[in-house]
Amino acid sequence: METTRSEPDPAPTGSATDPVRPSGLGSEVLRRALAFFLPVAVLATLGCGLIYVEVQQDLRSGANDPQFQLAGDAAARLDGGATPGSVVDRSTTVDPSASLASFVIVFDSNHTVLATNATLDGGVPVPPRGMLDAAVSGSPSAVTWQPYAGVRIAAVTVTWKGGFVLAGRSLSRVEQLETNAELIAGSAGLCILAALAIASFAAAWLWPRGSDSR
Repeated sequence: METTRSEPDPAPTGSATDPVRPSGLGSEVLRRALAFFLPVAVLATLGCGLIYVEVQQDLRSGANDPQFQLAGDAAARLDGGATPGSVVDRSTTVDPSASLASFVIVFDSNHTVLATNATLDGGVPVPPRGMLDAAVSGSPSAVTWQPYAGVRIAAVTVTWKGGFVLAGRSLSRVEQLETNAELIAGSAGLCILAALAIASFAAAWLWPRGSDSR
């Protein structure tokens, strides 16, 4: 009599009741976190940059305000018949490399200095001719004038019937404020990016994960 041996069935490789083991969970969380983080990080960076630019422009434009008044008033008095020496406060000599005070320089139409209360390196600071010529009647010229390295001046030039009036003052204080604003904006931006990164990873980890189909 022949007998038959039954071979054992191969071990099952899996069944519907086996627990699902997610694969690539770490990379999935990372990709989702980046998807959350990148667009918001770009918006936050642009926002900090725009705020800094707005503050910087406000500080710089505000640095010209006193000079507009000084130069305009001096030009009006000169046009009214006042002498150049009478529109300049000669009681105080202003050195823009060491003082934040405003100064005035009166020029004739040939760019010759007629009166001033400014001194720099023992002489009268004289801007380039083109800087004066940029001012036309009814349209003052406001520029940043750098006589030499380390000295930057917010200068406003207006015309009068006999030449030009330049009023200026040092930008050293304004530049300090601009530096402070840059540091604050940069620090705030880094803190925001760090907080966004943490929040993005937390949201990606808590995001519901679907089961792999078998």
